[in-house]
Amino acid sequence: QTEVVKVYTTSAAQPWLTELYACAENLPVVLSVNADEPDIYLRVGEPETIISPVYQIDEEEILTVTHRENPIQNMSLEEVQNLVAQGNPSAQVWVYSSDADLQIVFDQLVMKGRSVTSSAKMATSPQQMSDLLNAEKDSVGVLPKHWKVGTVREVFSAGTVPVLAI
Repeated sequence: QTEVVKVYTTSAAQPWLTELYACAENLPVVLSVNADEPDIYLRVGEPETIISPVYQIDEEEILTVTHRENPIQNMSLEEVQNLVAQGNPSAQVWVYSSDADLQIVFDQLVMKGRSVTSSAKMATSPQQMSDLLNAEKDSVGVLPKHWKVGTVREVFSAGTVPVLAI
């Protein structure tokens, strides 16, 4: 008998959905992507509260990235904090919504309690962020390493966090 397993992934953890489908391929299950009470939830970074079994399935490096032609070069932690907190007239800062797993991880690793500048624009997903960073010369944003494509340039590594299946 085939069992339906509801799965959900944050946009940052989508690259691992392919592996989940491959894993289920030879099992008597049908995976249904559903945000309502999923049986398996994939995310980047640890949630604030853990109430069910958690399995680390991989790791992801969190990067601050610019357009290839942006004059911003390698940055220190303090420089990234200042840029994201205060903005910069020659750089458009891009972030995610405050409840996105990727933004939560970035805030923990980099911002450490500091607020994001009010001039920051919001990307809805790593795919949109990647597209924007490749298209807009003045852009600076946060990307998981799995989403770094095109000619964008890494200027800071915030560190590596677990990719979890909950």
